[in-house]
Amino acid sequence: MSRIDREHTLLKGLALNDKESIQSIYSENYGLIQALVVRNSGSEDDARDVFQEALLVLYEKARSGDFELNCQIRTYLYSVARRNWLKKLQYLKRFESPSVPLEETVPVEDDLESHEKLNAQYGVMKTAMGRLGEPCKSLLEAFYVHRKNMSEISAYFGYTNADNAKTQKYKCLMRLKKLFFAEYKSK
Repeated sequence: MSRIDREHTLLKGLALNDKESIQSIYSENYGLIQALVVRNSGSEDDARDVFQEALLVLYEKARSGDFELNCQIRTYLYSVARRNWLKKLQYLKRFESPSVPLEETVPVEDDLESHEKLNAQYGVMKTAMGRLGEPCKSLLEAFYVHRKNMSEISAYFGYTNADNAKTQKYKCLMRLKKLFFAEYKSK
């Protein structure tokens, strides 16, 4: 089934309140909306709300019977969610209203493209981290994800001092960099 046929099937399923279609649309698109909202001063709860609002707009359009989708479902949901989130930020006074409408400053397609590129890079990083092995993986996660300082890392991993832990972190980081770029070039 081509992408266009699949999109039309999902849209028809959404209009008929088909559970599988709704789940597919949700699972394929929620991460994009969540990243948009969280990256722009929102929480995961805000992201859920914004996604639900965008999905509801799409649902109502699909139910109308005369709606013709001229882009991917993903692009449509992203556009609606982005507009709704910016309105909410303006309402909450977290975002100053620009003199030029945002649609004219950053086209949705550009924003979506950069997000998808970033997601691809995260995927490559995840693969590289999986291939890194222990104790490097745990050490880098302790430092970068859990924000542990070198003294804590030294005690946890059994290094003689913080300088040795720092040296090991550097070696692990260089190994990760090598794995990342090898994987990145192969894609």
